[in-house]
Amino acid sequence: MQFEGARRSGQAPNLTPLIDIVFLLLVFFMLTAHFVKDQGLPIELPEAESALSLDDQKPLEIKLTGTGQIMVADQQVAIDALQAYLRPLLAARDEKRVLIRGDKDAGFGDSVKVIDAARLAGAEGVDIVTEQPDRD
Repeated sequence: MQFEGARRSGQAPNLTPLIDIVFLLLVFFMLTAHFVKDQGLPIELPEAESALSLDDQKPLEIKLTGTGQIMVADQQVAIDALQAYLRPLLAARDEKRVLIRGDKDAGFGDSVKVIDAARLAGAEGVDIVTEQPDRD
């Protein structure tokens, strides 16, 4: 008695869909991976070609000096007290937008702290004021 074994087919499984999926996964991971290290770039602020004039509107203005001093309505305010200082000023206004007029030598960390304090105090929008470069 001879048993018939499993028949082996001379056909190999189709690997094309598997290869397509592997390439799609490879592309996905390459696009979503973050290969660039966050480093400081030597940039010079604050000129912008698209600078707009805000003469019609009078939002609350915060001035940030190159030495890290913060001025709101000609009053010097410490960074730790800025949020508490801005909260009643913004609550009394219809337009809860803040303008930050910073010196180009002001630190980026100080700018982020000012933006964060303004948003936590209730500002609906924070704009950074730039100068329009001279057009020759």
